[in-house]
Amino acid sequence: MNSRSEQLAAFDRLLTIMDELREQCPWDKKQTMQTLRHLTIEETYELGDAILDNDLEEVKKELGDLLLHIVFYAKIGSETQDFDIADVANSICEKLVNRHPHIYGDVKVKNEEEVKQNWENIKLKEGKKSVLEGVPNSLPALVKANRIQEKVAGVGFDWEHPEQVFEKLKEELGELQEEVKANDADKMESEFGDVLFSMVNYARFLNINPENALERTNKKFIKRFQYLEEKAKASGKSLKDMTLAEMDVFWEEAKGL
Repeated sequence: MNSRSEQLAAFDRLLTIMDELREQCPWDKKQTMQTLRHLTIEETYELGDAILDNDLEEVKKELGDLLLHIVFYAKIGSETQDFDIADVANSICEKLVNRHPHIYGDVKVKNEEEVKQNWENIKLKEGKKSVLEGVPNSLPALVKANRIQEKVAGVGFDWEHPEQVFEKLKEELGELQEEVKANDADKMESEFGDVLFSMVNYARFLNINPENALERTNKKFIKRFQYLEEKAKASGKSLKDMTLAEMDVFWEEAKGL
C-alpha cells in the first residue's frame, strides 16, 4: 500500500488537475453545484452497486469518481470565496473530534450502542431541534425509513425485543387486510406503508440492511428472469406465447443455478 506521503502527493495531484481543468476545459468551466448534483447522486449509486457486487476494483474507481466530485464542489466554493477543500476537511475533522468524546475526551462507553446514543445527544446540543433533521428529504423511501428508525432508536425511542416488532408487523398486516376487504384505495396505501415501515424496523432488529436485502432479491430475480428469456429464445418460443407452467420449468431451473 502507499505511504502517507504518497497518499498526500496523490491528493495534491488531484487538486492540481482540478485547477487546470476548471481553468482550461470548456465543459469543466461551465459546471455549477446544481449541474453536478444529479451526477453525484448517480456516482453514489454506482458505488453502491460495486459494493453490493463486492467488486473491489470497481469500488476503487467509483470512490475516485466521488472524490473528484468532492474536490469539484470545493473548487467552486473557493471561487466564490465561501470555502475550499481545507475548510471541508477541517470541518469534518472538528465534527469527528466533537462527536467522539470517548476517544478525544474523558467519556466512557461500554459498547457501540452507547456510542450511537451519545452521537445523537451531541448533535442535539450542537443546535439541532430534532434528531430527524439529519435525514435528507430526497432519500429513497426505503432508505429514509431505515435512517429514521436508526435515528430515533439512538435516543431510546425503540422496541426492546425483536418479538415485539414482529407482533407489530403482524398487526399491521391484519390492518392492511381489513382495508383490502373494504376496498378503500387511500387507506390501503396508508396501511401498506405501515407494513413496509414495520418490515424495515424488523430488519433492523435482525441486523439486516433492508435496502441491501431488497437489491439482492432484485438482482436474483433479474438473473433468473433473463435465464428464462434465454431458454425460451433457444427453444424458439416467445414468453407471450408460453403458459405459466411452461415458464415455470425454466424458472425452477434458474433457481438451481
